[in-house]
Amino acid sequence: MFILKVLMSNLKLAVYEHLNAIAIKFFPEMIPDHPAIVDHWLHAIVRNEAPFGKRRGVTLNRLLSRLRKSEVIEGVGELSKILSEAPIPHNSSPKFTFIDLFAGIGGMRIGFQEAHGRCIFSSEFEKNAQETYLLNHAEKPFGDITKIDPRDIPAHDVLLAGFPCQPFSHAGLKKGIRDTRGTLFHNIAEILKTKKPKVALLENVKGLISHDQGYTLQTILRTLTAIGYQCNISQDVIEGDSLKTLQAEARKMVLKSTDFGIPQNRQRIYIVLWRKGLSKNFSYPEPMGKDVTVGDILEKSPASKYTISDRLWNGHKRRKIQNKTNGKGFGYGLVSSDSLYTNTISARYYKDGSEILVSQKNKNPRKLTPKEASFLQGFPPEFIVNQSDVQAYKQFGNSVTVPVIASLAKQIRIQLLKV
Repeated sequence: MFILKVLMSNLKLAVYEHLNAIAIKFFPEMIPDHPAIVDHWLHAIVRNEAPFGKRRGVTLNRLLSRLRKSEVIEGVGELSKILSEAPIPHNSSPKFTFIDLFAGIGGMRIGFQEAHGRCIFSSEFEKNAQETYLLNHAEKPFGDITKIDPRDIPAHDVLLAGFPCQPFSHAGLKKGIRDTRGTLFHNIAEILKTKKPKVALLENVKGLISHDQGYTLQTILRTLTAIGYQCNISQDVIEGDSLKTLQAEARKMVLKSTDFGIPQNRQRIYIVLWRKGLSKNFSYPEPMGKDVTVGDILEKSPASKYTISDRLWNGHKRRKIQNKTNGKGFGYGLVSSDSLYTNTISARYYKDGSEILVSQKNKNPRKLTPKEASFLQGFPPEFIVNQSDVQAYKQFGNSVTVPVIASLAKQIRIQLLKV
């Protein structure tokens, strides 16, 4: 296993120790994030790129000098080889750079690496997702983004963020970035304002469009345009009083997983923003026209533990009848290998699997296996799934559909190389 190879490297440990000593000196208040800082520095050294912490005087030459004086510089060569053998390899000749915020397990990262991008900074708060990210990308993400000073983040071309949907205060309208204080979106806006990347891709649930009757979306777009960005929605609409018009335009930014070769009825909004003066309109990717069925993501011999019990199956059937009587219209989703798509997999899938149950001959239905859940989100076969089924289901339910992101990334790269 890749992670065992990393842990068994004595030279790597020696390099880690010396870099961690520098982290203690320059970032004494960021002890929980020291492993992420050291990982970031290792990647920067291997790739000959600017390291995290420029504001505090951390430079590539300073890091290299410390390693030479400590006579562990030869460990960098071994590290380079280890990093190149990560399950999800990094691009050796990238066309652009990006940062991965609210990264989860790296679904957006994979899509942008497929488009020849290189990730130079990542952040994810949840510890189990951090572990899965490290296992696959050989990089521990930074934790609490609210503790990161944007000035310490290296310059980049593209900012990626699948951020939480939070309400904003209605007090003090049109004050720009100040309207978003107290929310995680504020940190994204501060990074954009400080680092000024050429492009940003913000992903969210489709419900963002209707959240707080459209006010949340309007505040987000007003904030971003005020700090120098533009999207496919005109400024007149963003600043106007008609939230219905704004919502109608935003629906054009919704993409479906079923249109990109994945049998899942998942719809998400993808807001692509360009620094003003670089691009007027972004060309969203067209549907791939690829015919798929649920059978394309199913394993041949799933373990018997994924077959649900009589008690759970009877409960599902009972609730479906009750919901229909009450006019709710949903109880469970049952699919077969011939079904064209499933319902959307969610972070709660681990609880009872109700949204996606797979029919079986002469048996109760079964849940998807964690590996099938990864395929339902378009993750590559080599991706290492978290050993905990509960965590794996949560992580894939919270993630993005990789082929959708890859298609967006390709379009962004095409336009990015023209500016």
